[in-house]
Amino acid sequence: MMETPMLTEGELKTTGEPFHVRMLASTDLTTILQLQSAVAASLENPEQLQSLTREEFSSILSGNGFMIGTFIGDDLIAFRAMFVPPTDDPEHLGTDAGLGEEDLSKMIYSEVSVVHPRYQGNGLQTYMGHLVMAHVDATRFPYVAATVAPFNIPSLKDKLALGMEIVALKEKYNGKLRYVLFRIFCRTKSRPQLM
Repeated sequence: MMETPMLTEGELKTTGEPFHVRMLASTDLTTILQLQSAVAASLENPEQLQSLTREEFSSILSGNGFMIGTFIGDDLIAFRAMFVPPTDDPEHLGTDAGLGEEDLSKMIYSEVSVVHPRYQGNGLQTYMGHLVMAHVDATRFPYVAATVAPFNIPSLKDKLALGMEIVALKEKYNGKLRYVLFRIFCRTKSRPQLM
């Protein structure tokens, strides 16, 4: 199996174990789904994680965004996804952030990020967040948005640490209450009016 090139490497804060980060590819799909299932099963409140389907991951990995994975040896221990949403999505987060229809194509979502329960507490979610934000082509996507469940404090702190701001609290994903967070990469033009 052909691996994508390594992006960076480091050591876990808690154990000093070495890890490396690389872009994920379609060949990683089964491992991604297994890790997502393990993390979902470990949650006290499964509502906190808006899991993606095989089809949604496939869409991201085939060019509608990108994903990075953190590995210890050959084992995937965390991943983070960025997704380019279709502009005709009736629940488009750009609308929640006050963007006009002409700007919806300029938004990318900070999608699902998961860290294996054994490796939580190492700051990997935000570490990967800085990596994916640095990888976004800000000339193509000057806007980034995300949703977070109200009581998912680690995820909320992660988004705020990445420079995102809460712009709405509303029902998304078939009635689940979510904060909508938003960030402008290029502040060359005036900020859209927030609702």
